[in-house]
Amino acid sequence: MPMSLELLRTTPPKERADAARNRAAVLEAAARLFAQHGVEAVSMDQVAAAAGVGKGTLFRRFGDKSGLATALLDARERVLQEAVLHGPPPLGPGAPAEERLTGFVNAYFDYLLEHLALVRMSETSSPGARYRIGAYRFWHRHVAVLLAGTPDPDHAAHALLAALGAEHVAALLPELGEQRMRAGLLRLARAMT
Repeated sequence: MPMSLELLRTTPPKERADAARNRAAVLEAAARLFAQHGVEAVSMDQVAAAAGVGKGTLFRRFGDKSGLATALLDARERVLQEAVLHGPPPLGPGAPAEERLTGFVNAYFDYLLEHLALVRMSETSSPGARYRIGAYRFWHRHVAVLLAGTPDPDHAAHALLAALGAEHVAALLPELGEQRMRAGLLRLARAMT
């Protein structure tokens, strides 16, 4: 795997002990409230109250609910990134590009289904938000490397990742169902290699 992909991996920020405690309290409260009530139904005021922090602290640290969603996803994304970089094949190194690509599509689709509301919030908060998220750059670079034999790997990677966009998946999942969507995504990935 090229070193550039390793450099794109997201890393947790360094912070003071009290800031780390507040961050952990906010993330725990947000995760609990989102699981109980759904992402859309929970306000930032509710998260601040449940975490025992002031609204100002919450807004300074996370900006808005999409920033909070992105922070909640960070640790989960790092687990998937680590598997891509150092895990067993086919997701990790050691398998042919086509197998790694289908391994990635399967793993990312599983991750997406598990956290669909949060990913959707983080990707759609503002125009282009999805493409500014550090994890997207990592996924794109990984897929482009796997598609290196295609005429335009960068475009092909964006095209495949577009099919894995949370808004797209959320819109089609009720109509197509999980199995049909997964099969279609895997066909698309195989056709690109």
